Amino acid sequence: MGNTPDLSHPLAEFAAGIRFADLPHDAVDAAKKSLLDTLGVMLGASGMEPAVRPIIELVADAGGKEEARILGFGGRVPAAAAAFANGTLAHGLDYDSQTPWGAHPDSSLIPALLALADRQGNVTGEELITAIAIGQELFIRLRCNVGWKMDWNLSSVVGIYSGVAACGSLLGLSAEQIAHAMGIASLNAGGTMQQIFGTGSNLRGLYAGFIAQNAVNATLLAQNGMLGMEDLFEGEAGIFKVYFHGDYNREKILADLGGTFLSAGMTYKYWPAVGNAHTYIHAAIELAREHGLKPEEIKEVRVYVGDFAERMVKPIDERKKPNTIMDAKFSLPFTVALALIKGRMKISDFSTDSLNDPRVLALADKVEPVFDPNFNWNLKLPAGKVEVTTHDGRRLERDGSAVPGTPERPMTWEELNEKFSDCAHASTAHMATETITRAQSLIRSLEHCDEVTRLLELTS
Repeated sequence: MGNTPDLSHPLAEFAAGIRFADLPHDAVDAAKKSLLDTLGVMLGASGMEPAVRPIIELVADAGGKEEARILGFGGRVPAAAAAFANGTLAHGLDYDSQTPWGAHPDSSLIPALLALADRQGNVTGEELITAIAIGQELFIRLRCNVGWKMDWNLSSVVGIYSGVAACGSLLGLSAEQIAHAMGIASLNAGGTMQQIFGTGSNLRGLYAGFIAQNAVNATLLAQNGMLGMEDLFEGEAGIFKVYFHGDYNREKILADLGGTFLSAGMTYKYWPAVGNAHTYIHAAIELAREHGLKPEEIKEVRVYVGDFAERMVKPIDERKKPNTIMDAKFSLPFTVALALIKGRMKISDFSTDSLNDPRVLALADKVEPVFDPNFNWNLKLPAGKVEVTTHDGRRLERDGSAVPGTPERPMTWEELNEKFSDCAHASTAHMATETITRAQSLIRSLEHCDEVTRLLELTS
């Protein structure tokens, strides 16, 4: 690199220098929508995903200094422990936001920021919005400009550095301290896509908890004077060489950084399943609606899959009859069958009981994959195609175009409020409708809030 500073330094300078007044309206709006969405999903997971209980029990039993709240469950624990628990909740339903290019910044970013805000106190809405926008922006720029081969989990190996930068902003660290925090975090960062592709897991969302915990610890260590390392990203054994074989584009990562904010394109899930399944879910729902399809009329269902989606149909027997809720959310046979039968999808549709629904399992058994490279995932999430053959000889097909929750059909504030309410009503906190409305209103006008712990008081 010669005399050019490692990429960690300009990224840290961006994080340390951006203020609320520098943010365009769309970036502010995206940050607030992400906060509403992530909080809602955390609350929903507290009541709907039994696999989070061991994490909550572990954190609660360990105890420690009462610094930050666990959403939905209440009680205070050390900030890093709260970030771990809340991050696990945030990705526990696979219902959290993502970039238009895939991967999940918010489910680790926002729990880490909320834990630090709770610990520190006196954090304003403007400061929280700014930190979220910083984290989203750096995540997107890194995600889109590295050569990814579906090996490392991008949400982990990219999200830790954008998360640390955001946390550093929230705590008012200098650019030098933020660069050190990134280096510290690198010693505990990783995770491969096998956690996504493999079956049998009951909580893939655990990785978001680990990222959030790591981000909090690294930032606090840097604040206390611990040093990181030089040449973190571009050194001889730096992040880009180790994780991405040296395939990255520095110029695009830094292009107009601080002037253009790509985070305005954040997307929010309409359905509680892996994002790559949404085009298939949408196609199935619309096919059933447009043709008035009844399950008993269906002879066969074909799903056309590319390189990534192919993993959601293999091994086919396990995908047709998933053993865990998390496997069901990653199964194309199960999600497509559920969509065809119910014509919609809510968090309540994924439960231990739903895994044994004979109607869904019978239709899932009729789903067969067809590999088609036209549906490969390059950078943009690919479309999906569903084809139904009926017993009376009809062949009906549909692509999942204009999917709700995508840039082509973004979710409105009203739809996000409805999703938040659905999740909040399912939480262990048993939130009253009036409390839900107050939380929604507070987030919508968050820039005018002088103390964000008021929001945490409503939701824990």
